[in-house]
Amino acid sequence: ERAIARHEVREIEQRHTVDGPRQDATLDEEDDVVIIYNRVPKTASTSFTNIAYDLCAKNKYHVLHINTTKNNPVMSLQDQVRFVKNVTSWKEMKPGFYHGHISYLDFAKFGVKKKPIYINVIRDPIERLVSYYYFLRFGDDYRPGLRRRKQGDKKTFDECVAAGGSDCAPEKLWLQIPFFCGHSSECWNVGSRWALEQAKYNLINEYFLVGVTEELEDFIMLLEAALPRFFRGATELYRTGKKSHLRKTTEKKLPTKETIAKLQQSEIWKMENEFYEFALEQFQFVRAHAVREKDGELYILAQNFFYEKIYPKSN
Repeated sequence: ERAIARHEVREIEQRHTVDGPRQDATLDEEDDVVIIYNRVPKTASTSFTNIAYDLCAKNKYHVLHINTTKNNPVMSLQDQVRFVKNVTSWKEMKPGFYHGHISYLDFAKFGVKKKPIYINVIRDPIERLVSYYYFLRFGDDYRPGLRRRKQGDKKTFDECVAAGGSDCAPEKLWLQIPFFCGHSSECWNVGSRWALEQAKYNLINEYFLVGVTEELEDFIMLLEAALPRFFRGATELYRTGKKSHLRKTTEKKLPTKETIAKLQQSEIWKMENEFYEFALEQFQFVRAHAVREKDGELYILAQNFFYEKIYPKSN
């Protein structure tokens, strides 16, 4: 994947060298847009990003996968500077849709004039952990031949929890909060109340829209209505396309009520669940003010504001 990415970048650079540099070119406002989807693992992110890949040629934007070494979500300080510079000044890749398993990065602290638009999707924390647990052992239907890190381990999630295993420990639930909290050290201190509050703050103030896995279609529908430059046609593609439920973890066994109850006793689950409930309530609030239901179907509201008493009056 890295070799392919390098080849594609080299091709683009060569093409623009031949065509002439665009460093001084001024982009139209509609094109000077970057979306960052800092996707949390096992939240239906592959299904969503493949819709972006399918639409990019038709809607005329670029999709770029951010691949970090060993999927480390925290960038070094020097890589943060490089990434911010790439995203903001790489005009050939605008409009652009960047996606990857990286934690939130505040562009404002780097002095940029125009920040990217952040979006994300989160999932019920226990369901996400169970899915990830089996994914590491059995993979999924996306790349079934790929050997996974825990392949050969047949222990069920229930057995892991009963035995107090490290792969299913409550500490493994601590992921969605730090992804939204960001690159501060406190974000990655498991059980940090400060990290939870910072994640909530960022979700409300720094993210354009955050959906939930369980209501992914509604998330896509809202994005199409609000950002048609990128997502025109996304809802229909999700409903009818073959990639709507692209990546299913194989051999997954649902945990018992006893296993769930045991995890729910931990303070870490309570905090991650508080964050999930907070995100769900915010998403449902946004949706309630954007759509109406008729005959069991949701439809997007038309523009509900207008301008009047415009002075001075023109002749």
